[in-house]
Amino acid sequence: MLDQILDTAEKYSMISPGDSIVAALSGGADSVCLLTALNELKDRLGITLYAVHVNHCLRGAESDRDEQFCRDLCTKLDIPLICGRFDVKAEAERMKMSTELAAREIRYRFFAEHTKGRKLATAHNANDNTETVLFNLTRGTGTKGIAGIPPVRDNIIRPLIEVTRESIEKYLSEKNQSFVTDSSNLTDDYTRNMIRHNVIPVLEKINTSLFRTVSSDSDNFRTDNSFIEEEADRAYSACSDGQSSLKGLAEYHPALRRRCISRLLSENGIEVSSRRIADTENICINGGKINLHGDVYAVSEKNILSIRKITPSSGEAVRFPLEYGENIFRGRKIIITPAAWSPDITGSVIDADKVEGRLFIRSRMPGDRIKLAGKNFTSSVKKLFNAEIDATERDSIFFIADDSGPVFIERFGASDKAAVTDITKNVLVIKAVCE
Repeated sequence: MLDQILDTAEKYSMISPGDSIVAALSGGADSVCLLTALNELKDRLGITLYAVHVNHCLRGAESDRDEQFCRDLCTKLDIPLICGRFDVKAEAERMKMSTELAAREIRYRFFAEHTKGRKLATAHNANDNTETVLFNLTRGTGTKGIAGIPPVRDNIIRPLIEVTRESIEKYLSEKNQSFVTDSSNLTDDYTRNMIRHNVIPVLEKINTSLFRTVSSDSDNFRTDNSFIEEEADRAYSACSDGQSSLKGLAEYHPALRRRCISRLLSENGIEVSSRRIADTENICINGGKINLHGDVYAVSEKNILSIRKITPSSGEAVRFPLEYGENIFRGRKIIITPAAWSPDITGSVIDADKVEGRLFIRSRMPGDRIKLAGKNFTSSVKKLFNAEIDATERDSIFFIADDSGPVFIERFGASDKAAVTDITKNVLVIKAVCE
């Protein structure tokens, strides 16, 4: 295994003589292997070795046990250790993110504070890389996602990235080196653990060299992605006017065009998603205008794609892809939250499993028709509005529509097709608030 680490370090130019390396140490098998292996190799590598541990305070006495284990191990190995303690649960609530994401954010922020001028070594291994590739494929990804975990990123190095967990456990057994086990890793509470415990064993039956195969594929994808990114940088520079516009982008290959669109959106503070990239690419090629968020639009005309702020005039149609979370429609927040159906849910809902294709938030459009829940006839929206809504308010009413038409109209409710029934399992909760 030590030879594998040396080969990986040389292959990716991870370590140079004289480097100060801080190993991230959780106390688990992977990080203990990383620390002990680097300690065994430090003279051959010519490095100075340190360790850093973060106590997330999520598992009570078990978290404190892990911290003490790390302290004892570093004392035994005579390696300086930096420890940090954080109330991750409280921080997650404050940052309005999941506990898992908050823990990662806090951990890497602490690492950054204590690795200035040094390299941070993390214990990601070949199994982790395979899990990451599968996770990314499951939720949707591009070349970068299937390239997996980068062996080197900024000052972060991953010497075990081509070492399997089986090799790690064998090494620790041969060294008679103990480690601690995080009980949360033994459950299927998190998506990655579901992949680890349920998906990977099946794939290993198909390919007994699964981890080596994925590692090799990831390396190839990283190489390909690096080349495409370099070409995309050239394309972006050639098209950019430095003022939120790209000229001539439609002439480029889709692989470059989509990366340039992603960068244009990101640089203008727009959250990037595959849906937004596809919509923006469509108008880049065919011309037109789409709403990205609030009063921000992507506009394509005369071979120029630009990001602009446009305030719609009264009566002008508004239409943009629905996003989970906050959407802005004519100055109001429309909050869309996916949830498992329960009669206790407050607010308007539609049956998420009955949606056809994509969902949009929009204003009324000519010819709109809807069969409202509980009605045995289809009405024209124009007649509904004439009977129920004052003329001055009609343009402020928001619709949610899928590929078949409106499935929800503010103040009228869900369509019969999208209404909750006795067999409903998943819903979208719809709440509108004033800015």
